[in-house]
Amino acid sequence: MDDLMLSPWEVSVAALLLVVNVVVSWWLRLGLGRQIVLSAVRMVAQLSLLGLVLKQIFALASFPPVMLLAAAMTIIAGLSSISRVENRYPSIHLTAIISVWASSWLVTAVMITAIVRPTPWYAPQIVIPLLGMVLGNSLTGISLAMDRFVSELKNRRGEVEMRLSLGATRWEATREIFAASARTAMVPILNTMSVAGIVSIPGMMTGQLLAGAPPIQAVKYQIMIMFVIAAAIAIGVMIALGISFYRVTTSDHQLKL
Repeated sequence: MDDLMLSPWEVSVAALLLVVNVVVSWWLRLGLGRQIVLSAVRMVAQLSLLGLVLKQIFALASFPPVMLLAAAMTIIAGLSSISRVENRYPSIHLTAIISVWASSWLVTAVMITAIVRPTPWYAPQIVIPLLGMVLGNSLTGISLAMDRFVSELKNRRGEVEMRLSLGATRWEATREIFAASARTAMVPILNTMSVAGIVSIPGMMTGQLLAGAPPIQAVKYQIMIMFVIAAAIAIGVMIALGISFYRVTTSDHQLKL
């Protein structure tokens, strides 16, 4: 597949397409021009650095570097999931890290040991990309859930406290918000699954097709990763909302924000 190798010039042609975003921002007075440029520069720098790091880790093919990189990716994912959560409570960052770590590593472990089964099991060419896909989707779901949950509790504080004053338990008073937050987090992946193969060809399948894999094999891998991602989001969201529930309420059935 050498004919599909990209040169720096070809990548720069793709970068020129970003001008469309800048023009839209300028025309609609969105004020996003500087953010678009900074985001693009940051993405290029991060991916370039990741490429250099992965090159070394792939060459070493050793367990400690793989786990170190996986841990670093997980912590960054947890912190990133809170970056756009407007309303926060103490230790919310720890909640996010625990949620991302538990959900992503659990489903990735199942995927590695029971489905893909590479040799060795910690093969960096397999573990790091798969974990990265799971982390990226998990942090989005966890971010949506926590933002909705804490914001709704703040906006509907009077309603929740009225229920508590009338004798409702903290779960009875917040269950509706808890469920709505979980729904908000899980709807995007369900929408993605419902149009996969009809409206879009997902990333993993596209990558395998570009690498020359048989279409049916690419389809199998894409189906596998979509199921795994959906499970990771559900697990992560439940852990994040569960911890948040106990952090913003008390055992005396009071709201603590």
